[in-house]
Amino acid sequence: MRQSKLFTKTRREAPAGEVAKNAQLLVRAGYIHKEMAGVYSYLPLGRRVLTRIENIVREEMDAIGGQEIRMATLHPSENWKTTGGWDGVDVLFKIQSRTEKEYALGQSEEEIVTPIAQEFVTSYKDLPVALYQIGQKYRDELRAKSGIMRGREFGMKDMYSFHQTQEDFERFYQIVKDAYFRIYKRCGLTAKVTEASGGNFSEKISYEFMVLTDAGEDDIVFCNACEFCANAEVAQVKAGDVCPRCGKENVQAARAVEAGNVFDLGQKYPKAFGFTYKDKEGKAQTPIMGCYGIGTTRLMGTLVEVFADEKGIVWPENVAPFAVHLVSLGQSGDEVAKTADALYEDLTKAGVEVLYDDRDVRAGEKFAESDLLGIPQRIVVGKDAATTGVFEVVSRATGVATNMPRAELLASYIKK
Repeated sequence: MRQSKLFTKTRREAPAGEVAKNAQLLVRAGYIHKEMAGVYSYLPLGRRVLTRIENIVREEMDAIGGQEIRMATLHPSENWKTTGGWDGVDVLFKIQSRTEKEYALGQSEEEIVTPIAQEFVTSYKDLPVALYQIGQKYRDELRAKSGIMRGREFGMKDMYSFHQTQEDFERFYQIVKDAYFRIYKRCGLTAKVTEASGGNFSEKISYEFMVLTDAGEDDIVFCNACEFCANAEVAQVKAGDVCPRCGKENVQAARAVEAGNVFDLGQKYPKAFGFTYKDKEGKAQTPIMGCYGIGTTRLMGTLVEVFADEKGIVWPENVAPFAVHLVSLGQSGDEVAKTADALYEDLTKAGVEVLYDDRDVRAGEKFAESDLLGIPQRIVVGKDAATTGVFEVVSRATGVATNMPRAELLASYIKK
């Protein structure tokens, strides 16, 4: 894409009223547009990043047997009254229509997915099954102050599984746990798993996937020598104590953001809807249910918080809106511009996704905007490149510049 045709433009100053780093940088760089507190629109660059995150999540959920569906976000109030959530969930948005019927905006999908599964799961032969969607959620947060990391409207992947036994749920949980770790790794993040209360969703223990960042809302203690990790409020140890699991190192304390969770829902929702299936003996049984969430927009905000520097955003390669930011220092029609045009065409033909800064603006402005946008690699086309065919390639993450001949440069991207 030519940057001269890009719908959005960058801003020099952070928007008034935004305190979260992720929102400040994403608004300045033109990735998102704030509609009101806790509600954002995703602009072309932001949509590209979000789509990449969603596709990583989708690939990993498909790989473990998840089946993607798309559930309604406008829910009949009867479903929520059946489960007790209508009066029991304080963040639920409630709507009354002109016909005086009551509805809820989906803050989770248990009230919708359970009746759907009930209709199609009638025998033990239909189990286990896992259904997921990637869509919008709505929660009436009292203080939406963390940018896209905690909004009133947000994107989320939520999957629900149904099982014959608790043991089968535990087996599937381990499979999902491994898939979640792959998702975070592909996004460039390292996550740790803590145990916590299930809150509104379940009376049982839930598992939360935590990414270390000072912008997080949770305090955790963890061990680097093993998988021990716990929320500081419920942990039996504190920073400096010997790890209670492996005994090899002292535990450390850190701030973290919850980037995913797993809830053991037991039989709460199936029982509420009278959902049973026939076992091998033909007897009616109630399935065990699990819930697995990843906030996709929250994950995007977390990436900004974790990797951004004083110059702007730094996207990991797998989620960046473009692989390359091609910056021409020429003027329209001169040899530098022609050289940049030719390289842009060749990179595009090779399947490389390129944002091409072909605008007639000062070099300093282009470099500053490039740093703000955070695309992993910048290729600079100046007079030397036009003369010698050698281009400067700069890593956004490290700032390291490498000079590469044109043929070598093209070959390096084709290999990727």
